[in-house]
Amino acid sequence: MKMNNWYKLICNKYDLQLVGTLNGGQSFRWKKYMEDDNEQWIGVFNKRVWILQQHENEILYKVFESNERKNIYKENEDFNKVYNDMLIDYFQLQLNLGEHYKQWSASDPIFAKAAKQFYGIRILKQDVTENIFSFICSSNNNISRITSMVNKIADFYGEKICEIDGQTYYSFPDVDVLSHDDVEAKLRENGFGYRAKYINESAKLIMNQGGQTWLESLKKMEYVDAKASLMTLMGIGAKVADCICLMSLGHLGALPVDTHVYQIAMKFYMPHLSKKKTVTNKIYNEIGDHFRELYGPLAGWAHTILFCADLKKFQEET
Repeated sequence: MKMNNWYKLICNKYDLQLVGTLNGGQSFRWKKYMEDDNEQWIGVFNKRVWILQQHENEILYKVFESNERKNIYKENEDFNKVYNDMLIDYFQLQLNLGEHYKQWSASDPIFAKAAKQFYGIRILKQDVTENIFSFICSSNNNISRITSMVNKIADFYGEKICEIDGQTYYSFPDVDVLSHDDVEAKLRENGFGYRAKYINESAKLIMNQGGQTWLESLKKMEYVDAKASLMTLMGIGAKVADCICLMSLGHLGALPVDTHVYQIAMKFYMPHLSKKKTVTNKIYNEIGDHFRELYGPLAGWAHTILFCADLKKFQEET
């Protein structure tokens, strides 16, 4: 079985825009590069390395796997279908995004303006373990440093997947590995600061509550209960819990309120917030409820598009 063939996923660029989806602060395992004048993305999810290339009506992609993982396939397996199904699930392509864009644009002229450039922005359906610890790393941090930390965790504790052009790629580790007593010290030595303790203590707490079984139980909870459960972990407040609910637990109405989101709300939607000095829990919930009323049950997804439109790096690229 050759793992370096190009496979094809039929998908219009207006249904999935890679740059806005992969470069908007959802996942920290993707990197953009140029190859033969084509923009490509290389990243890790589902314990595989993926190379994606955007075209008008299709995504071309390659998949690289460890030898152990290759052994799980049946003889004469249709790999294009197997991998297509993984991508469809990861990008949540079963959801008709165009119809939702129409609804959100009709409800909000500001969204309608942003949607012209930021079409096809998908919420990634991410592994809950990786998502939890990635966003613990996000505390008072920037995307470049978060990316470095997440990749270090994978390099130190994950399983080797493959080597490509001299670089070794690793899967994100299971939570039990991060609960070991020596993890905090190693992460501190490698620039994680106070987040090292948050990672190790949260992993221990998860293991004490049942490990992977507890993580899977989060997916079955109502939004309010899942968010409250996540906030029992060290280093997870309301905003990080909402990121995890939105990106891993299927609660597409969860709306993480950070400085960007607060500024968007204050400038365009809720001018009375300008009189407030801090984002209290009351104001946090007020902002979320405002957008849930405006956009409906997928408010977190809709607001991610406004968030992308507000990011300076995207403004500079256009």
